Amino acid sequence: MHSSFVAGGDAVPVYFVHSGNSEAVLGSLPPQACAFAQAAGFETKPGKLLLLPGKGGALAGVLFGLESPDAGVKDLLRAAALATSLPAGTYLFANAPHDARLALLGVALGAYQFTRYRKGEPREVRFVVPEGVDGEDVSRIAEAVTFARDLINTPSNDLGPVELEAAARSLAERYGAHLSVTQGADLEKGFPLIHAVGMGSPRAPRLIDLTWGDANAPKVTLVGKGVVFDTGGLDIKPESGMLNMKKDMGGAATALALAQMIMDRGLKVRLRVLVPAVENAISGASFRPRDIFKSRKGITVEIGNTDAEGRLILADALALADGEKPALLVDFATLTGAARVALGPDMPPFFTDDDALAGELSRFAKSEQDPVWRMPLWAPYESMLDSKIADTNNVGGGHAGAITAALFLKKFVSAPSWLHLDVFAWSPSAKPGRPEGGDLQSARALYAMLKERYG
Repeated sequence: MHSSFVAGGDAVPVYFVHSGNSEAVLGSLPPQACAFAQAAGFETKPGKLLLLPGKGGALAGVLFGLESPDAGVKDLLRAAALATSLPAGTYLFANAPHDARLALLGVALGAYQFTRYRKGEPREVRFVVPEGVDGEDVSRIAEAVTFARDLINTPSNDLGPVELEAAARSLAERYGAHLSVTQGADLEKGFPLIHAVGMGSPRAPRLIDLTWGDANAPKVTLVGKGVVFDTGGLDIKPESGMLNMKKDMGGAATALALAQMIMDRGLKVRLRVLVPAVENAISGASFRPRDIFKSRKGITVEIGNTDAEGRLILADALALADGEKPALLVDFATLTGAARVALGPDMPPFFTDDDALAGELSRFAKSEQDPVWRMPLWAPYESMLDSKIADTNNVGGGHAGAITAALFLKKFVSAPSWLHLDVFAWSPSAKPGRPEGGDLQSARALYAMLKERYG
């Protein structure tokens, strides 16, 4: 179980207070604590916290404000603030928050610290798992989120294709999965687009292929963009655009973290995870604008922009995955700035022609407070990808960039249940349960969906 959780024992009560229950909660407190709260002018504002003194200077309890039950928007992870604002000790939920499971998960996610390069502040705040909450599953999710955040936060000098492979290999060994890797010049024949993007770097590109589970179970395949750093290639990014490009492997981290949840839970699926891992670097060997490459699928691709490299490596991986006709094929990629312009950093767009899948994912995105938003695979825009001398260009005409990127990927997929997620994998500013820095988006919603399907 997550180190933030305990099974029971003596604990300080945390009272969740909102406009609908404030009188009842304050009335249930010992007279001294109630008088202190009133004297302190405690208000039932979301995130407001008050420590209640007890006898001999002990802590008698904690008041924590939430949105009212009838509020249109409620942050169900708001309790994450407790992980960093309470003194060391063991606590329990004295009354029910809006969602006890997500409140407990929020506490675990809020306690995250990236400590690889400098020591963190010890946080000895623990919570008793509320009755009716599956603490083991909450721990499972929190551990996978931590795994993804650590990968994304690690700078490229310490996380290249080799290190990304090592992370996948460690996961495979832990759960008894099989791992195979195709790398360097061996990619040129079978995976020419992956080879083209990675050939400018001294760190050899590779395709990481993990499989797990009963071969006769429904096939679920995850593909994650693993660009460990993106300079933009010869179409070089400006300084501001390059600053956070260590996170351009966020799609790979998402796929691996979701795989960890699936394997740890033991879902009844045949899981496959494909991670094309490359560095889009600049050298005399870099691929160039107007180069043309024949993809694994046989489609010839003209390079309109070397900074649209993610879709190239995904194309070869998707073509491989599609050959098995999986029941569900999902790709994750930090693919376009257009997605951020359209929906901002917190809400990744997703694309699919499977209406039932779209509805299912949207339902779990809401229940897990892991937001995503459907955008259209608008077929008329496919003409923006036309090339006069190849089957397709890798970029569109400047408009609808997230849609044209998805339409490019669609050329390499025939599986009826395919889902493309254009994730940001980063929190620009801290929010409850989401410290600033690398983050896992969409995987919690998908895990909940897969649990219902295959649990």
